[in-house]
Amino acid sequence: MSGETRVGSRQDGGEAGRPLALVTGAGRSAGIAASVVLNLARAGWDVAFTYWTPYDARMRWGREPGAPGELQQKVASLGARTLAVEADLSVPTVPAQLFESVERELGNVTALVLCPCESVDSGLLDTTVESFDLHFAVNARATWLLIREYGLRFRGRHGSGRIVSLTSDHTAGNLPYGASKGAMDRITLAAAPELAHLGVTCSAINPGPTDTGWMTEGQKAEMIRFTLLGRLGVPQDCANLVTFLCSAEGGWINAQLLQSNGGLG
Repeated sequence: MSGETRVGSRQDGGEAGRPLALVTGAGRSAGIAASVVLNLARAGWDVAFTYWTPYDARMRWGREPGAPGELQQKVASLGARTLAVEADLSVPTVPAQLFESVERELGNVTALVLCPCESVDSGLLDTTVESFDLHFAVNARATWLLIREYGLRFRGRHGSGRIVSLTSDHTAGNLPYGASKGAMDRITLAAAPELAHLGVTCSAINPGPTDTGWMTEGQKAEMIRFTLLGRLGVPQDCANLVTFLCSAEGGWINAQLLQSNGGLG
């Protein structure tokens, strides 16, 4: 874990009544997690977030220099306190270290939004053991460890806590990603009864194909053709639902796997 920076943080926990969200995987301005961070800030949350530059560097879209800092500035301009932490979630000690950093700088976490993503296209026949293990370390094991830390540390009012994860059912031709995301949503749904004594709601969202820069023009056309609303998902679509689930109004939705994909067939 490295690259920890903060904007407008205070040791006393900040404004009374302003809750704190921790969002993972917000390294790209075009990504879903970045939209989630901004939407929660607009809705009155302070927001800590993680990013992992080495992942972006080996993907075809490449690094986006300055993106975490720019996201922090946008969050701060909305009146929210924020903390950005570069965190390698494939390392099992990092989730506990992350919570320590966030609690030290911003206070106790009310909402945990899990958007970690290790995603390298490969199928049954060409996936390597190393790639398979890395996908599960980031997308599944880190989900468990982060939720465990959250459950051990949660100090909020009964009924105020929220856990939301972003999953996927894209497995054929994308085996380690889809399989590890399937494990991710099972872990999230298991947390609902296990954390019921804390009054924490836990649900997973499958946002379907979302235009964050990973699709070819052919893939975009195909997804539009199979979606009832005739368009691709955009990050704001998912961010809107995450923000609702984290709100008081969303507090009766629990232990659900939600398909939020415009009617993808």
